[in-house]
Amino acid sequence: MNKFLNKRIFNIISDIGQQEEVLVYVIGGYVRDCLLNRKSKDIDIVVAGSGIELAQKVSIALGKNSKVNVFESFGTAMVQAGDYEIEFVGARKESYRRNSRKPIVENGTLEDDQIRRDFTINAMAISLNKRDYGELIDPFNGIQDLHDCIIRTPTNPDITFSDDPLRMMRAIRFATQLGFTIEPITIEAIEKNRERIKIVSSERISDELNKIIVSKKPSVGFKLLESIGLLELIFPELQKLKGVDEKNGRKHKDNFLHTLEVLDNLTLQTDNLWLRWAAILHDIAKPNVKRYEPKIGWTFHGHEFIGQKMVPDIFRKLKLPLNEKMKYVQKLVSLHLRPIVLSQEEVTDSAVRRLLFEAGDDIEDLMMLCEADITSKNEKLKNTYLANFKLVREKLKELEEKDAIRNFQPPINGNEICKVFGLPPCKLIGDIKSAIKDAILDGIIPNNYEDAYKFMIGKGKEFGIKPI
Repeated sequence: MNKFLNKRIFNIISDIGQQEEVLVYVIGGYVRDCLLNRKSKDIDIVVAGSGIELAQKVSIALGKNSKVNVFESFGTAMVQAGDYEIEFVGARKESYRRNSRKPIVENGTLEDDQIRRDFTINAMAISLNKRDYGELIDPFNGIQDLHDCIIRTPTNPDITFSDDPLRMMRAIRFATQLGFTIEPITIEAIEKNRERIKIVSSERISDELNKIIVSKKPSVGFKLLESIGLLELIFPELQKLKGVDEKNGRKHKDNFLHTLEVLDNLTLQTDNLWLRWAAILHDIAKPNVKRYEPKIGWTFHGHEFIGQKMVPDIFRKLKLPLNEKMKYVQKLVSLHLRPIVLSQEEVTDSAVRRLLFEAGDDIEDLMMLCEADITSKNEKLKNTYLANFKLVREKLKELEEKDAIRNFQPPINGNEICKVFGLPPCKLIGDIKSAIKDAILDGIIPNNYEDAYKFMIGKGKEFGIKPI
């Protein structure tokens, strides 16, 4: 294990631990990630004594580029050292009350601290003490579980998940991130205790969801959440997408599985968390608008507009940010069919200008989402769509260079229209302004002031008004 500890930070912690005559250990995620050869910048140090006092001394020894933040109420301290965040905590044991996931904490030993950990792979420690520096302390055989790619609790999983139900989400998150399997007994305990998730705050649940979403294959986590019964409790709107209806021998696709396929496709192209959320929500309204029409089959008319309206409520319930990130997701949900419709029809300059105008700087993200949305198993059809998307992209580039439509504002605003015609603010002013915008988007006039002014005068004549 010494190859993981050849760092100035660990030598300083070891030296100060010896001076203060306290036992110190690296524990948890850093140990796990080192054994998996994964980079980690978060280091947890457990101290058989005061973690805060040791942290303060370590911060001084690390020099002026280090700073310490103390959290008295939690008995912890965080030392920032370059790219590393080092959390110091005294060894402790915990007990829980039925109606809360906040533990009653008492001072304890390293063994007490390890047994309270969520999973065996997170309960391993490495000694920083001079007598056995670098020795792995692994009472629950976590290293074997790492080798076998297994998620397992150190003690009775039924108690583990009942005490702190967030650990159910963490089990699924680690299985998704690491490509591990949750052992059957642990799965059964999650299923048994899934209703306990209701005592966990939405913020903590969303934090775990986001970590699943930014993993390499997020569908793994969502399929686990669904099969175990957690998804319907934490994200019922997504659960409702699951299933296939049949009428007169005609079926529609399983929109839950389709959504996950779109999400995985997009994951190959981007790390953007909010674009991935747009993938999750792009078809979220389909259960609300699903209809069977005998001559057509299953339809989902208007799901993009209803979906756009559902986004704020979903973000609010999950305690996701109600700011520009939410508006970005709304925009992509509302526009996600537009490039697909364009790819099925003749690509006109007017339609592409309007798409570019409405998508603005998010046009590339929208195109990525739409390409990921092509999940047909018919390779010929899929290739046709993708080829047509290529034509749409070329037309977008061509018109952007020629007309500068992206994020454009009409060259003439409402105030100038009022001034030219001597009118107070009224509906007619808005009609003229919209007519100028539409004329530019439809290619009737170029996007410049002179042509827009001439068009405005002509439009005024149509409405029976003259410039003053």
